[in-house]
Amino acid sequence: MNTYIAILRGINVSGKNKIKMDALKSSFTNLGFEKVQTYIQSGNVVFRYQLTSSGNLEELINSQIQKDFGFDVPVLVLDEVELANIIKSNPFAGDENKEAKFLHVTFLKETPAKENNEKINSSVKAGEEFVVFGGAVYLYCPHGYGKTKLNNNFFESQLKVSATTRNWKTTLTLLEMAKETEV
Repeated sequence: MNTYIAILRGINVSGKNKIKMDALKSSFTNLGFEKVQTYIQSGNVVFRYQLTSSGNLEELINSQIQKDFGFDVPVLVLDEVELANIIKSNPFAGDENKEAKFLHVTFLKETPAKENNEKINSSVKAGEEFVVFGGAVYLYCPHGYGKTKLNNNFFESQLKVSATTRNWKTTLTLLEMAKETEV
């Protein structure tokens, strides 16, 4: 058995794609996943399952959500090691001049072919910083994520990959939940 983290994009946002977490947990359990746990209402699920590819799991989960809830939801699945590596690679996390509450991670479905740094940099407000590395965009948004142009939709359009964003606290909590699931 392996521990996985599923991050769903666009559920329970502005009254759209509503899924109650107990119903989502049931969907995951119906797929044969074990030790299923959800975290907050934005579609974060930690579970155990046989060793398989993330792509297979993403397709299974997406199909089950369509069947159970009637809409298409982009799903990104990481294993515990992948999430730990993303966390470890955050260039802003160890900087004592950066408040953790302003850190975010945009998880990318795949590594982008190329970045349009000129276009991205022209959208950066004073004090904001970002780094695209591997399967993630690391963000520091000192004015708040709700006020930045460097949001999920922006990076999807600039990098031409599907993505979903979580704040740093949620990202760390998901790793902690994954570690506890192994016990």
